[in-house]
Amino acid sequence: MTRLALLLCVLALPALAQTTAIAQAPGGVVRWLDKVSGDLADIDLARGQSVVKGRLTIQLDECRYPYDDPASNAYAHLTVVDSLNHNTPVFSGWMIASSPALSAMDHPRYDVWILRCDTEAAVGE
Repeated sequence: MTRLALLLCVLALPALAQTTAIAQAPGGVVRWLDKVSGDLADIDLARGQSVVKGRLTIQLDECRYPYDDPASNAYAHLTVVDSLNHNTPVFSGWMIASSPALSAMDHPRYDVWILRCDTEAAVGE
């Protein structure tokens, strides 16, 4: 019975994915927190742009949002490198704005999470 339920779920996923159109944003806003000093900053990044904040280099690889409801949610692919570990990212993956703990960066000093994507309307203002 569980195999049948699993099969039905797998078959239903493509239909669910097609119901929501996804738009790529030209950039997004990332929040950075230094847990030791309490410093907090909202950082505007264009797609592919990186910024150095504290010991971290934060790069926004992609930012996407639901086309029909841009205010509802954003998800972004981030790559974060600590200057102490030059070649190995401390985080590389997708973050969801509405659920930052779902795919959180695990760092002893810093927190980084996506706040929102830049929508076409916000870019034109």
